[in-house]
Amino acid sequence: MRISTGRKYSVNKNLKLLLMTFTTISSWVLRLLAAIILLQTLFFKFTAAEESVYIFTQLGMEPWGRIGIGIMELIAALLILYPKTTPYGALLAIGLMAGAVFFHLTKLGLVVKNDGGLLFVYALTVLLSSVILLLIYRKELIATTKSVLKLN
Repeated sequence: MRISTGRKYSVNKNLKLLLMTFTTISSWVLRLLAAIILLQTLFFKFTAAEESVYIFTQLGMEPWGRIGIGIMELIAALLILYPKTTPYGALLAIGLMAGAVFFHLTKLGLVVKNDGGLLFVYALTVLLSSVILLLIYRKELIATTKSVLKLN
């Protein structure tokens, strides 16, 4: 009887360790995926690439919208990469990518300048990655928010 209890504890402990390892690896994969996409697209925004200028012209936001959103995407990517600020970066990225998806669905279309829908897929990928990151880091976000607002 005692051996099975010890074994059960050992199995539970190993399972918990495996789950923690999986969550840590998954978190890093999602963080890198979102940050790399956000950072990669900055080059096109900040260099006024033809496709970026076209998109923001269609939205009536050229050039300040392109530059401003680029700066916010840079901030989101940096916040996502730093573990203590990941939930804030994810929250910012969710807002930005929800806007991108919205405009793709309402004004731009899924395919922009024959890109095969790649920008839309990138926006969805960052959106989904950020939502999952926010779920993973929700306890940290709630705890920090409570301490800042003194709701303890």
